[in-house]
Amino acid sequence: MSSRHLVDPELIPFLEAFPTSHITAENLAAIRQARNAALAQLPPLPASVRVEEVFIPGPAGAPDVRVKLYRRKDGAEGPRPAILHLHGGGYIMGNPEFMGPMCALWADTYDAVVVAPAYRLGPETCYPGNVEDAYATLAWAHAMAADLRIDTARIAVAGESAGGGLAAALALLARDRGAYRFCHQQLIFPMIDDRTAVRADLSPMFGEFVWTNTSNHFGWASLLGEPPGGPDVPPYAAAARATSLAGLPPAFISTGALDLFTEENLEYARRLMAEGVPVELHVYPGAPHAYMQMPAARVTRAYMRDALSALARGLGVDWKD
Repeated sequence: MSSRHLVDPELIPFLEAFPTSHITAENLAAIRQARNAALAQLPPLPASVRVEEVFIPGPAGAPDVRVKLYRRKDGAEGPRPAILHLHGGGYIMGNPEFMGPMCALWADTYDAVVVAPAYRLGPETCYPGNVEDAYATLAWAHAMAADLRIDTARIAVAGESAGGGLAAALALLARDRGAYRFCHQQLIFPMIDDRTAVRADLSPMFGEFVWTNTSNHFGWASLLGEPPGGPDVPPYAAAARATSLAGLPPAFISTGALDLFTEENLEYARRLMAEGVPVELHVYPGAPHAYMQMPAARVTRAYMRDALSALARGLGVDWKD
């Protein structure tokens, strides 16, 4: 049974322009190459934002982490909010540049410092390489707070897809280590539960387009270094495995109604609310994974309004649509 009849008509050109493919070890290199080539098609960043690339100390015994910094050129002299952004790509591809336009928009709109690391990917590097790179970036942002004019009480973590899953995992790791705290987590169709990859009862209405469960299984196996769904997957790899979500920062969670991650996202939001964590949850009808690549679609405009407003509240800044 196909879910195509449920797709928002304004998003059909997106599905036609980006046909769904199943990612495997055999085609991963070619897909990575094609995605990197697509960077040339991104819109230019606003002249009001300064973009820098720095290399920061990685986890003990690991390489340095490449980080992109986005700041408004005429930013405030005093401490500003910050956003640690983690890019998507199924834990197996992607880089900070893919979401450069969004990071620049945040920096410009909120006068925020946006810190976006190029964390290590599977299958070349398995867990915990990715989350430790993200944690090292968080530690660096705190150490450099005076130089970067960051208000360390107003650092949010954000990400889409695998980046959303990594953001949720990093929030758990920061909570449990106790050295740093986030003021907010912005989780956009987060990839948070490896068990989805082995579910036999998943409705065909979820995950037919863009990111399929075949790709999902490969992504999780690449991250974990073993098949997904096993009994001992740690929560800092798959946040849905956490036994308790109490004490996490307030969350904005959004997904599309046709996304593979819809059920795991709804369950994560339910669990957060049940443990006393403030949650704003949105499910956008007719939307498959990565639907925001159609920026003019009404559903994308609704998402952007909701997401920008929620992040502004999380950071404690004024923002008007």
